[in-house]
Amino acid sequence: MREELDKIINFIRDYYNKYNLSGCVLGISGGKDSAVVSALMCKALGSDNVIGLTLPCHSNDSDMIDAKKISDYYGFKLYNIDLSMVYDTFKDEVFKSISFDENDSIDSDINIKPRLRMMSCYYMAALLSRINKKKYLVVGTSNKCEIYVGYFTKGGDSVHDIAPIADLTVSEVLELGELLDVPKDILYKTPSDGLSGLSDEDKLGVKYKDIEMYLNDELLDEEIKLKIEKLHNSNLHKQNIPTYRKHL
Repeated sequence: MREELDKIINFIRDYYNKYNLSGCVLGISGGKDSAVVSALMCKALGSDNVIGLTLPCHSNDSDMIDAKKISDYYGFKLYNIDLSMVYDTFKDEVFKSISFDENDSIDSDINIKPRLRMMSCYYMAALLSRINKKKYLVVGTSNKCEIYVGYFTKGGDSVHDIAPIADLTVSEVLELGELLDVPKDILYKTPSDGLSGLSDEDKLGVKYKDIEMYLNDELLDEEIKLKIEKLHNSNLHKQNIPTYRKHL
């Protein structure tokens, strides 16, 4: 994994050099993925060129504490933009047009939060690019296991300009985290979206280690295989946008 770490850092540097880029913006959730990605970007670009955002939206205070721990440890700036009032105002505006109760809006409520967060990342990237006279990109933090089963929000955390860990499984991300000295309490914290009150594995109904075994063709349990395949197939619409092409 040490060799893979060097390759990822070179991948980031080569891309930035090729397109004359300088900085990056990413959401720092307080979990392992954003911690590992922020560490990678600091290694590749220098911590002065990395900007982290905490984007609470009726969120747990503990996530912000962990995010601050990461930014202090790696030495990058961390800005807090509380989206709770934006979220509340948006829902109030929607309610003026269509009546609904909280059960009707469960999925909408969960998914609008990562969309608001990604909007904020791109706003800050554009703003900082203008202020600092250098180009900032938005960095994605999803891993291979999440992406395979569609555990991301279309138009939210699926949107980014560069994806350093999208081809790495959860165990590979953990290995990278060990090499990058990510604080253990954050690296091994139970993954959750910070939105639903459930862990990732509770929401998915499968464990990440099983998804990884499936991807490596090592999973033997047929029932779990079927669950993973169902998740993958039901979320294929998130992977590719169907586009009509004229026939010449």
